[in-house]
Amino acid sequence: MANIKSAIKRVETNRTKHEQNLQYKSDMRSQIKRIEKLVEAKDVENAKEALQTTIKKIDKAVQKGVIHENNGNRQKSRLSKKVNELSA
Repeated sequence: MANIKSAIKRVETNRTKHEQNLQYKSDMRSQIKRIEKLVEAKDVENAKEALQTTIKKIDKAVQKGVIHENNGNRQKSRLSKKVNELSA
């Protein structure tokens, strides 16, 4: 453990931010899995609704710096493609 007061504060700040980042990432992953289950069940209506909320979660994770922008765009593109193929 750090001895200097500022280093102790920094460790605590890093721990707090890490926990917040994990929450954003976990929430995003849960939404992605939800869409994949809906696509697998061929539930078009619910998949389209879930896609909107998932895109918001992915955008929030990108905005917070939890994932890279390109990663977020790739996730959104793949999910959109799955849902669009399902409705076609």
